[in-house]
Amino acid sequence: MNSHPQVLIAPSILSADFSRLGEEISRAEEGGADWIHLDVMDGHFVPNLTIGPPVVRSLRRLTRLPLDVHLMVTNPDDHLQAFRDAGADRLTVHVETCPHLHRTVQHIHALGAQAGVCLNPATPAVMLQEILPDIELVLVMTVNPGFGGQSFLPGSLQKIRAIRDMIRQRGLTPFVQVDGGIDPTTAPGVVEAGANVLVAGHFIFSSPDIAQAVRHLRQSAYPSLTT
Repeated sequence: MNSHPQVLIAPSILSADFSRLGEEISRAEEGGADWIHLDVMDGHFVPNLTIGPPVVRSLRRLTRLPLDVHLMVTNPDDHLQAFRDAGADRLTVHVETCPHLHRTVQHIHALGAQAGVCLNPATPAVMLQEILPDIELVLVMTVNPGFGGQSFLPGSLQKIRAIRDMIRQRGLTPFVQVDGGIDPTTAPGVVEAGANVLVAGHFIFSSPDIAQAVRHLRQSAYPSLTT
């Protein structure tokens, strides 16, 4: 049984206007956002450079929402302490970058944060088999990471279902988060497949009404309630 039946919305600031970041996050909060998602990219593991601990520290002063930090970096272990000190509540690392994944997860927990593990689109769900009991979140990338505004990869649905089945069969409780091309068109399918945390950047922050976009995305996850 899914222990997290409610669908949570985690706006990704990757697509926000950084000159108005505080204002845009406030609008997302007004719309009922549950977490704030921060994509950290190093220009090496993924082809883009984004934010560092100073931005996380600034956001920690602006919002009481949990800060959900996704480390798309080659050596995540080198950065865990800095991002936790800056105010990250959850630190998510990639299977592909952690040769000693259990040790990395233990380090995150020792810092007092929740631990997430992410899979790129070409990485199979079976890679979670050993680590699943030790984490609070699984992140399924539904685009190839690096840039916002990409199109959802439909093959991701099968992976989400496989992960949800693994969780149910073992009686575990991690969130299943999805990130990439999430909007009111794709949200119903990923929720039906088993996701319960929706990361959305482009759809939310490109909208003329950010608060309404958050509400719209949440409503779209429950089509039976809106038809």
